[in-house]
Amino acid sequence: MSDLSTLMEVGGPIAGLGGGVAYLRARHPAAYWSTVGMPLSSVRLLGSYGSVMESCGLTVEPSRLRVLAVRATTRREVRPVPPRRGLLRPTSTGLRVPLRLAPGQEPADLAASAERLRHAWGVHSVYVREIKPGVVELRLVGFDVLRRVRMPRKAGGGFLRVPVALREDATAFLRDFRAIPHELVLGATLSGKSMYLRHLLTGLAGQRVALAGIDCKRGVELAPFAPRLSALATDPDQAAELLPALVREMEDRYDLIRARQGIAPSTPDEDITSDVWGLPESERPVPIVLFVDEIAELFLVATRKDEERRDEMVTHLIRLAQLGRAAGIYLEVCGQRFGAELGKGATMLRAQLTGRVCHRVNDEPSAKMALGDIAPEAVGAACAIAPERPGLAVAGDTSGGWSRIRTPYLSLADAAARCRETADLVPELPALKPFLPDVPVSD
Repeated sequence: MSDLSTLMEVGGPIAGLGGGVAYLRARHPAAYWSTVGMPLSSVRLLGSYGSVMESCGLTVEPSRLRVLAVRATTRREVRPVPPRRGLLRPTSTGLRVPLRLAPGQEPADLAASAERLRHAWGVHSVYVREIKPGVVELRLVGFDVLRRVRMPRKAGGGFLRVPVALREDATAFLRDFRAIPHELVLGATLSGKSMYLRHLLTGLAGQRVALAGIDCKRGVELAPFAPRLSALATDPDQAAELLPALVREMEDRYDLIRARQGIAPSTPDEDITSDVWGLPESERPVPIVLFVDEIAELFLVATRKDEERRDEMVTHLIRLAQLGRAAGIYLEVCGQRFGAELGKGATMLRAQLTGRVCHRVNDEPSAKMALGDIAPEAVGAACAIAPERPGLAVAGDTSGGWSRIRTPYLSLADAAARCRETADLVPELPALKPFLPDVPVSD
């Protein structure tokens, strides 16, 4: 009886400790990783690195010099050589391990074994990033960082570079307008498009950028940000007036480039390879970012007159997408679907939108509209997004790369307040002055 009572006295605290660890892992994964997960994974990695690499086929035969040296100094067996491992660097979300590849290896070899490494070292996921030729970094993520999104402290933003979401490898997803001038954002209702748009608007609000919007849902999405907008169209009629004004502004900027660089006025816009960033800062016009919410509203028509207006608007949008980058005009197009069934010009316009972000969609064809032509393997990932995870999306571009991202929560009130605080940064643009939205005076 005494032994049984002693066992119960010892077992009680152990069970309580195990329950506390399980609760910590389920409710506070970041705290669990810092206190329990990281030490365990580090021990696994350090203790099994060589054997795991060998079992994954990530070792190579040693050089002749190494074989001779080992045989001359010891009697042990000469084993295959794994990539040389650097020091482990713990982070709040995982571990980073620099590796020098063995001769004949490439980063794709490690990427192909990422799932095996994940199971061997007991982490949530493993990613491979090339640092320089011959050197890669293994990024081990200890838990699902997309379940509760916390943006990293050093997100790496800057002028026309906005951190809007978190990648599944715990790095910030940057919307870089200089690198990817135009983007298409697709997603069903309540999928998280509006949250993505809020982060993008608030990120640009504090920069020297002109923001314009087309929201044919009577402005319900973009009107709260009116204090920071240089132009806002809330129906197709207003959009039909705003788009030609933007095209004229683009043409005026091309004339400015011609005059500054001595290009003949008769040179077609398509043949001008320079852009506004080559102009002196004192003469450089302010960049313009045009947000188009629910693009389908610009394509849908009911009468022949509406069809003519639609064709004109689509033509203007295509011109802006083709030529706007050099003039410092960028497009952010949002919608639930964007395919050929919308009408003439839809496919041509979509082809000009380099960046793609696909939130949860209602059918596979919608995902193919966003990702099928740039990263077919990402279509399945987009279709697998669960409704209970709003803000989760698949982001890709025409390079073929893609990743899962999730936007952190940002309330509409906070986003609108940020736009009111930065209302004094609205630049003077005579071409857009007729479309300046009316902003109610707050009490």
